[in-house]
Amino acid sequence: MISSCVVSLLNKPSLFLNGSRRLHLLNKNAYINGQWVSAGSKAVFPVINPADDKVITEVPDMEAADAKAAVDAASSAFKTWKDTTAKERSYILRKWYDMCAKNTDHLAQIITAESGKPLAESKGEIVYGNSFLEWFADTARHINGEVIPSPWPNKTIMLTRQPLGVVSVITPWNFPFAMITRKVGALMAAGCTCVIKPAEDTPLTALAAAQLAEEAGVPKGVINVVTSSRKNAPAIGKVLCEDPNVGCISFTGSTHVGKILYGMASKGIKRVSLELGGNAPFIVFPSADIEHAAEHAMLAKFRNNGQACVGANRFLIHKDVFDTFVQAFKKRIAKGCIMGPGTKEGVTCGPLINTEQAKKVTGLVDDALSKGAKALIGGKPAVEIGSKFYESTILTDVKPEMKIYAEEIFGPVAVCHKFETEQEVVAIANSTRSGLGSYVFTKDLGQAFRMSRQLDFGMVAINDGILSAAEPAFGGIKESGIGREGSKHGVEEYTDIKYTLFSALDK
Repeated sequence: MISSCVVSLLNKPSLFLNGSRRLHLLNKNAYINGQWVSAGSKAVFPVINPADDKVITEVPDMEAADAKAAVDAASSAFKTWKDTTAKERSYILRKWYDMCAKNTDHLAQIITAESGKPLAESKGEIVYGNSFLEWFADTARHINGEVIPSPWPNKTIMLTRQPLGVVSVITPWNFPFAMITRKVGALMAAGCTCVIKPAEDTPLTALAAAQLAEEAGVPKGVINVVTSSRKNAPAIGKVLCEDPNVGCISFTGSTHVGKILYGMASKGIKRVSLELGGNAPFIVFPSADIEHAAEHAMLAKFRNNGQACVGANRFLIHKDVFDTFVQAFKKRIAKGCIMGPGTKEGVTCGPLINTEQAKKVTGLVDDALSKGAKALIGGKPAVEIGSKFYESTILTDVKPEMKIYAEEIFGPVAVCHKFETEQEVVAIANSTRSGLGSYVFTKDLGQAFRMSRQLDFGMVAINDGILSAAEPAFGGIKESGIGREGSKHGVEEYTDIKYTLFSALDK
């Protein structure tokens, strides 16, 4: 006799991973107004496992009309969700957190299947992403206003924070769970509703997160997920930016796409929260603990195989410690960067996300090598493993005329440069229109404070290769974005300040 639990599992879409483990929480439909739906056109597109190029499943290839339906559902839900108490929203977010924590293994398997990252990293992403749900569950009850001393004897000035409405959430493929929870946890805490458009490469994680949100008691219409191929993404993006019911666009992705969305949002004078590309410098001064710096260089460069907006892009090493650092770094890469499918035991570096990304990284390195750069380790695709694998690489002797000198690599390639003075390295580090994360290694306290002040980046990590968490304010300056995520400021992004004047209090 088959138990009801087994019947339930058999009725859920699933596939085998490594021939034995199922992918639970795998959904083949999009999620609008509390319903699992197909595209209006019934069209679908495949989700590919980048490790072996096999189709995991197919999901709806939605169009503008589907996005409009999702916005309308979110707008309708906002009418009631905005009036829930902060305590109620906190409770629901906490339940969502609990559901995700309980299903960490299942979520991680989906992330690994569609993004390629090692299973251990996927589990780490769930812990990291879930920390935002936990944080915003608490923060929901601390969205406070102000009573300001009045200049008039018979009047009181009050400022309150109110949710700004429907938020269009457009997320990238490199952290498909954490980029959703960091945004949606904050906007729900503030009393907003949303439509999520996940990246074309990684829609399954978003759908799994939505299923767990539904099971946690999130009301219908508060969270909606619209999936589409690259072909339909522009039309959906237009709706998500220009529909009059949308109050804010929250986007993480490339600066190029961010500018397009910013332009569309400007037509309706809509709020934007943009976390865009980075070109992070990793600066090592002579006073630094070189072994510690090399260890953290591994974290800053090779997390998610270099596919991170805050990943170290330019390694700026003082000439007195350049050779020592590079050798220590090379030794760690040779030992610690193990390529292969994310499900294989011991693998630390999975594939790049897609063919375009693999071609980009290969092209940047080939251009540099052809113009005189040297590869101390790596320097070519690992075609013996798969079509999207690239060797972990160190390049030296890189010159300004090489494409890789100024471009964000978004892959497992560390470009190492020498510098001589503090003034010189600050100028090199700041010579970019990007301004997201930066890393500095020094034991000189005064130097550490000078770097914090002089580096034109939204975030500066001193003696550490990892800087993101739920508690600090994450975000960049210049062309790396607008607004902050995480911290109390992450919730405030999704509120408007309302000024109310109480007068005639003496009557």
